[in-house]
Formats: sequence, C-alpha cells, structure tokens
Amino acid sequence: MKLNPQLLQINRNFLICFVISASISAVAAQLLGEHENYLNTTITIVIGYVIYFGIFSTLFYFDNKDRYKSMKSNMMKKELLALISSFGIGEIIYLAIRWPSLYYFLESGTEPYLASLISEVIATGFYMISVTIFLRKTKTF
Repeated sequence: MKLNPQLLQINRNFLICFVISASISAVAAQLLGEHENYLNTTITIVIGYVIYFGIFSTLFYFDNKDRYKSMKSNMMKKELLALISSFGIGEIIYLAIRWPSLYYFLESGTEPYLASLISEVIATGFYMISVTIFLRKTKTF
C-alpha cells in the first residue's frame, strides 16, 4: 500500500493535537473531580475540543497554505468539502465514543485523569481510523 504524504501529515497533526488535548483534558477532569460526573464529562470534552481544534487549525493552515494558494478554486472547494465531511463523520464517531466512555469510567470510580486519558485514547483511535478511511474512499488524498 502506497503511503500518502497528505494523509501522513494529517495523522501527524492528529497525534500532536491528541497529546496536547489529552494532557489538558486529563488535568481538567481531575480538577473537576468533585463535580457531578455528567458535568465533568461535558466540560472536559469541551475543553479538549477548544484545545484540539485551535491547534489543529493552526497546524493545518501552515502545512497547506502554499498548496491551496496554487490550487484552482473549484478543486480547493471540492477538497475542503471532502475534508469537512470526513472530519464531521469522524467527530460524530468520536463523540459517540468519548462521552459515554468517559462518563462510564467516572461512574465506575476510575480516577478522573485516568478516565479521561483512557476514553481519549479509545475515541481518538476510532476518529483517526474513520477520517483516514473516509479521506481515502473519497479519493481526497
């Protein structure tokens, strides 16, 4: 199987964002440990999203700004639509796994930081796999 440099770059960015977001989310979950589990879960995920998308957007911009400057408008629109669709499907899968798994681990008495890390690893793994598959199937990269 041929390795695609754009997919490798996106997955590299996913991993960078994952490490930073998971670390900050784990701290947030621990700090929110005294709150109700559903609040801890929701706030921890929101914090993770803000960090993740802030960093990912920046990395994606710097990695692709020259590429998109030289691309025709209709091709850029097509590619960005495919990216947004793939990321959107990935986010649905991510949230469908992340919220219930974090809540479950908190309810089962797992330390909040550990519950956050475990659920983040599981959800991000499925997210990365689904986005990569959809980008390949749509022949975006």
